[in-house]
Amino acid sequence: MRNYFWISFLLGTCCITCNNDSQTDQNDRFNQEEGKESSIKTKSPDDLYPELYEAVQLSKIFDDSKTFADAIPIKSIDKINDAFNQLEDQRDVNKLKKIVETHFEIPKISGMDFQTQSNDLEGHIESLWPILTVTTPHSDAGNLIELPSPYIVSGGRFKELHYWDSYFTMLGLQVDGEISLIQNMVDNFAYLIDQYGCIPAGNRTYYLSRSQPPMFSLMVSLLAEEKGSAIFTKYLPQMRKEYFFWMDGMNQAMYPKNAHRRIVKMFDGKILNRYYDDKIAPRAESFAEDVKLRNDSKRDESIYTDIRAASESGWEFSSRWFDREVDIKTIRTSKVIPIDLNSILYQLEMTISKAYDLEGDSANAQVFLKNAFYRKEQINDKCWDNAAGYFMDYDWERNRKTGKPSLAGMYALFFRVATPAQANRAAEFLEKFMIKPGGAVTTMLNTDQQWDAPYGWAPLQWITIQGLRNYGIEEPALLIRDRWIRLVKNHFNRYGKLVEKYDVMNASLDAAGGTYPNQDGYGWTNGVLLKLLEE
Repeated sequence: MRNYFWISFLLGTCCITCNNDSQTDQNDRFNQEEGKESSIKTKSPDDLYPELYEAVQLSKIFDDSKTFADAIPIKSIDKINDAFNQLEDQRDVNKLKKIVETHFEIPKISGMDFQTQSNDLEGHIESLWPILTVTTPHSDAGNLIELPSPYIVSGGRFKELHYWDSYFTMLGLQVDGEISLIQNMVDNFAYLIDQYGCIPAGNRTYYLSRSQPPMFSLMVSLLAEEKGSAIFTKYLPQMRKEYFFWMDGMNQAMYPKNAHRRIVKMFDGKILNRYYDDKIAPRAESFAEDVKLRNDSKRDESIYTDIRAASESGWEFSSRWFDREVDIKTIRTSKVIPIDLNSILYQLEMTISKAYDLEGDSANAQVFLKNAFYRKEQINDKCWDNAAGYFMDYDWERNRKTGKPSLAGMYALFFRVATPAQANRAAEFLEKFMIKPGGAVTTMLNTDQQWDAPYGWAPLQWITIQGLRNYGIEEPALLIRDRWIRLVKNHFNRYGKLVEKYDVMNASLDAAGGTYPNQDGYGWTNGVLLKLLEE
């Protein structure tokens, strides 16, 4: 019972499987899956018109690679490819622009044009929900995956449904009584699991090779607060299917210090999870940036795995993933056992166990309860740094903790993985190193990456505050809450906007910097802020 291998015999697995072969073979398999005839979309734009796509992105026609990634073809794919193949000079920027102009509808480039009509935050957010709501798009809208129900987008450059963002957005929808919209979004995620075997990072085809932190069980729990415990059994099939996506390969014979997709067999034979991506190529939405990073690093294509794995984590990018603290060229996300991911999967196992219990299936309830217990045991063994008094990521390749504190460690408190003694020590660590004038800082390292100091993000404020409260540690929780709310209010009073991230170290009204400009809108900031203001 000290591993997960026998669960699949009882319950079965459900997702595409891959072997640990060469990178080329993995890409071949992925593209074969993409090419299967289906009633659902699977093809990414860099698969449909690869040569044109590469030429346009590397020519930097658009400042943001996501612009062309989201472009909608208005001519057939054959005509688009023929137009490019007929160019004598396929690097001629003006001719590439002409092809783009005549063959694509380009999305509007905008941080967000919405101007508040309200002087209070709650009124501003209430008026934002309709602006951020997308009704069902037409199925021919480029690479956007059609969903059955309306949903909330994050805002700014993000005009699609993003996975882990949505849980924190739902916190605010709950406060505002938008329960039907929460229901719609949960149904959309269930639909994606049913269609694709997992929830992609967003509802675009170029996200299909990766997911994001698996927060679906938390969304189900949130909806159950409003509609009763029958919600757990209603979505049990999708929660189970998502679990097996993350645990794919657990029934295969693996040697210690070996990884398969999102699972890793540790030195001691135990299994934990990592972030991963099933495609080895530059990300479609960051194509030029990824190619440049690979060239600058002088690494082979394996760097794309680590870049994409960081994107699956939602932390793109952070010194959490770097070998050398401030050098993104040394990114090695796939070698890290993340404390946040494994804490979330512990919660997923516990929620599935609860759902089976509600169904009266005590045998399967016990299977998942025991696996949650063993995961908790492993998290404490691998990720608790007793010397520091804090939870950290684990380097499975080197068989040691990374020694890089971040707010990801607070997931262990949020999901009650920590003991009371560990929680008290973690709180002491926070108070000493990570509570700043504007809230809790993401990491202790000040780099040019947006998931490092000096930035603070709404979801991590929520995880940290609630994690502390789970153990009755109120004083630092209230301190973080009050400082973050004050910073957000001050920014709103000056600019009339709620943005994606804030400079919490300096309590600065300017949080520019990172992978892309600070975005306005912003779904998870709205949600967390409303939940905290409700107090």
